[in-house]
Amino acid sequence: MGQTTPHILMIRPKHFGFNEETAKNNSFQQNDGSKSGQSIADEAVREFDQFAEKLTAHGIDVVVIEDTDEPVKPDAVFPNNWVSFHEDGMVLTYPMYSSNRRVERRPDIINALAARFKVKKDYTLEHYEEENIFLEGTGSLILDRINKIAYANLSPRTDLRLFDKWCVLTGYQKVHFLARDRNGNDIYHTNVMMALGDQFCVICLECITESPEKDRLLDILTATGKEVIDISLAQVESFAGNMLQVENLSGKKYLVMSATAYKSLTEVQIHKIKNYTDILTAEIPVIEKYGGGSVRCMMAEIFLPLIK
Repeated sequence: MGQTTPHILMIRPKHFGFNEETAKNNSFQQNDGSKSGQSIADEAVREFDQFAEKLTAHGIDVVVIEDTDEPVKPDAVFPNNWVSFHEDGMVLTYPMYSSNRRVERRPDIINALAARFKVKKDYTLEHYEEENIFLEGTGSLILDRINKIAYANLSPRTDLRLFDKWCVLTGYQKVHFLARDRNGNDIYHTNVMMALGDQFCVICLECITESPEKDRLLDILTATGKEVIDISLAQVESFAGNMLQVENLSGKKYLVMSATAYKSLTEVQIHKIKNYTDILTAEIPVIEKYGGGSVRCMMAEIFLPLIK
């Protein structure tokens, strides 16, 4: 079992746009009215295509699935929130906070992947939406797949009770904490302030408010051999926490981040990252601005075994 995979699922958006529902607790979303809805959607497709092509050019196996025209899904480009794929053949689908994101869950995508990958168990947690309990995939959960540890920042989109159930189901150890933005509000997803590589962890310690939780988190990261690369709240706001380490089909590893995130990093931080992995950047300013998520949110890792 490894921390990274060369197989990535991405959804090519048809109707990307500013989602009023998710903006209720996603402070990263912005809409200044300077662009029309169609212009935003068109530019998002261009950004998506350039990003997917760049990953492919570096030897990463990108499975691109077209979004459907109906129903309209403004956040379809962020599939990692509704599904996760695991090395034991398990597929999990998740309960989503925003009702207009629940239609992103598509069994046809899982069925299509089952033609290439072994799907042995298919679990759904979406019925918890009836109880207003949410856990939004690898937006909510940062997974140390080697040591089977799951990290989560609790928020309206990440419920502790459901996190407990997830850990029982998967056999992962649970590590939870509270992270706040500069205004004292919950940070909506763990993966905008924390990214875990095979030998390092990019994390904003400044936004973790409780000392015992922070100390325990740091102890576990140290015990599992991760170098902590601390980023600031300002860098989090530039999506420097929303990174994902992947590998290509030859085993070469990259930390994928947006150009916005890269420009926010210091030379010291970049040097620390490059001690462990190469860096791959993508220009996605429209997706970041209106969607409130960056490159990590656009990639759902496929750890399922390949059918031989």
